[in-house]
Amino acid sequence: MKKIIYTVLTLAVLSTSFVSCREETEKEKVIQEMKDEGAEIKVKDDKIKMETEDKKVKITDDEMKIKDKS
Repeated sequence: MKKIIYTVLTLAVLSTSFVSCREETEKEKVIQEMKDEGAEIKVKDDKIKMETEDKKVKITDDEMKIKDKS
Protein backbone atom coordinates (compact mmCIF):
# COMPACT_ATOMS: atom_id res chain seq x y z
CA MET A 1 0.00 0.00 0.00
CA LYS A 2 2.84 2.40 0.85
CA LYS A 3 4.48 1.70 -2.48
CA ILE A 4 1.32 2.66 -4.38
CA ILE A 5 0.94 5.90 -2.42
CA TYR A 6 4.59 6.85 -3.00
CA THR A 7 4.28 6.03 -6.68
CA VAL A 8 1.14 8.14 -7.06
CA LEU A 9 2.72 11.06 -5.17
CA THR A 10 5.88 10.84 -7.26
CA LEU A 11 3.87 10.80 -10.49
CA ALA A 12 1.80 13.75 -9.29
CA VAL A 13 4.90 15.79 -8.47
CA LEU A 14 6.59 14.93 -11.76
CA SER A 15 3.52 15.62 -13.85
CA THR A 16 2.96 18.94 -12.08
CA SER A 17 6.53 20.03 -12.67
CA PHE A 18 6.30 19.20 -16.39
CA VAL A 19 2.83 20.63 -16.92
CA SER A 20 3.23 23.86 -15.01
CA CYS A 21 4.84 26.65 -16.96
CA ARG A 22 5.47 30.33 -16.58
CA GLU A 23 2.34 32.34 -17.23
CA GLU A 24 2.72 35.21 -19.64
CA THR A 25 1.39 38.59 -18.68
CA GLU A 26 -0.86 40.53 -21.01
CA LYS A 27 2.06 42.79 -21.95
CA GLU A 28 4.25 39.82 -22.89
CA LYS A 29 1.47 38.37 -25.03
CA VAL A 30 1.00 41.65 -26.90
CA ILE A 31 4.77 42.06 -27.42
CA GLN A 32 5.05 38.52 -28.83
CA GLU A 33 2.02 39.08 -31.07
CA MET A 34 3.48 42.29 -32.44
CA LYS A 35 6.86 40.62 -33.05
CA ASP A 36 5.11 37.87 -34.99
CA GLU A 37 3.40 40.48 -37.15
CA GLY A 38 6.77 42.09 -37.93
CA ALA A 39 6.29 45.32 -36.00
CA GLU A 40 8.84 48.10 -35.71
CA ILE A 41 9.88 48.14 -32.06
CA LYS A 42 11.38 51.16 -30.32
CA VAL A 43 12.52 51.04 -26.70
CA LYS A 44 13.17 54.20 -24.69
CA ASP A 45 13.87 54.14 -20.95
CA ASP A 46 10.66 52.63 -19.57
CA LYS A 47 8.56 52.84 -22.76
CA ILE A 48 8.09 50.35 -25.57
CA LYS A 49 6.52 51.53 -28.83
CA MET A 50 5.54 49.05 -31.52
CA GLU A 51 3.91 49.77 -34.85
CA THR A 52 2.60 47.68 -37.73
CA GLU A 53 0.52 48.72 -40.73
CA ASP A 54 -2.68 48.04 -38.78
CA LYS A 55 -1.86 48.72 -35.14
CA LYS A 56 0.09 50.96 -32.76
CA VAL A 57 0.97 49.79 -29.26
CA LYS A 58 2.56 51.84 -26.50
CA ILE A 59 3.58 50.09 -23.29
CA THR A 60 4.76 51.84 -20.12
CA ASP A 61 5.18 50.56 -16.58
CA ASP A 62 1.66 51.66 -15.66
CA GLU A 63 -0.41 51.10 -18.78
CA MET A 64 -0.73 49.65 -22.24
CA LYS A 65 -2.40 51.56 -25.09
CA ILE A 66 -3.48 49.80 -28.29
CA LYS A 67 -4.71 51.85 -31.25
CA ASP A 68 -6.02 50.43 -34.51
CA LYS A 69 -5.16 52.34 -37.66
CA SER A 70 -8.42 52.42 -39.53
